Amino acid sequence: MDVKDILKLIASIVVCHLAGQIGAVATSASIQTWYVTLNKPFFTPPNWLFAPVWLTLYTIMGISLFLIWRLGVQDRHVKIALALFGFQLLLNTFWSIAFFGLRSPLAGLSVIILLWIAIAVTIVKFLPLSKPAGLLLLPYILWVSIAAALNGAIVLLN
Repeated sequence: MDVKDILKLIASIVVCHLAGQIGAVATSASIQTWYVTLNKPFFTPPNWLFAPVWLTLYTIMGISLFLIWRLGVQDRHVKIALALFGFQLLLNTFWSIAFFGLRSPLAGLSVIILLWIAIAVTIVKFLPLSKPAGLLLLPYILWVSIAAALNGAIVLLN
């Protein structure tokens, strides 16, 4: 890897973590106040698990983004894949704002369904360009699947 690639890798990871930080700002004010008052399903992970999981996911998302970006933005398929990645990352951030910031499980559910679809489409677009980039997003869609089930259950229980 040359210096240009190293800088792209760092930028890719930082962008993903910045999106996570924006979501964390919306989340932090509600965790110990509003969220604790909600009825939650039996499969709710402990609160301490969310931070390490998301830190890991944002890092591997950044690596995945880098693997596509390094292919060159001149290619139309790469541009489309990068735009889809950006869209799903925006939805990822907006879910935290909708669910925790607005304190609306229903709004969160609407966003997370769109997020799941956007991640799936991103994976489909990434795989032909870089199999590792697409595969790196599988833990992310798995975690978002769990989060969507949790979000849906919270809507039903409250």
